[in-house]
Amino acid sequence: MIDSAIFMVVIILLINVVYVSFFTIRMILTLKGYRYTAAFVSTIEVVIYVVGLGLVLDNLNEIQNLIAYAAGYGLGVIVGMKIEEKLALGYMMVNVITKEYDKDLPRQLRAEGYGVTNWAANGLEGERMVLQILTPRKYELKLYQKIQELDPKAFIIAYESKTIHGGFWVKTVKKGMLMK
Repeated sequence: MIDSAIFMVVIILLINVVYVSFFTIRMILTLKGYRYTAAFVSTIEVVIYVVGLGLVLDNLNEIQNLIAYAAGYGLGVIVGMKIEEKLALGYMMVNVITKEYDKDLPRQLRAEGYGVTNWAANGLEGERMVLQILTPRKYELKLYQKIQELDPKAFIIAYESKTIHGGFWVKTVKKGMLMK
């Protein structure tokens, strides 16, 4: 009897971890515009949800099942976020302001495969260079490391890009230039 109670708790916990992971991924896919993939994931998500909730409702008098359901929900959020980090869908626009004007910096970043647009700017302490760099999210940390290596005093601001159209950069990424 105790073995079946523990088994039920483990099953409910695992089902909810999987359900909420799917839920998290589906929400991210929806926000990023992957509507058909999100719809497919939601179909699986609902089946898992109904099975898990059914197990809890059939055994509502067992408080450990409800606790397992709640704990599985929390763990599912974490697991779903970790999966999304690994998928790293989308693109980042990274703006960099250098401490000093360095004409070589954009060339070095372009050599790594990044799309870089740069221009001269004036800051409080004089002339600066501003760089606008587009990168897939999966290469975002690699880009930050490269910028810090080339200019440790660079000021970096990043935000997610939703729509990208035109330019040479998309073709370059498809050829695998950034995967060096």
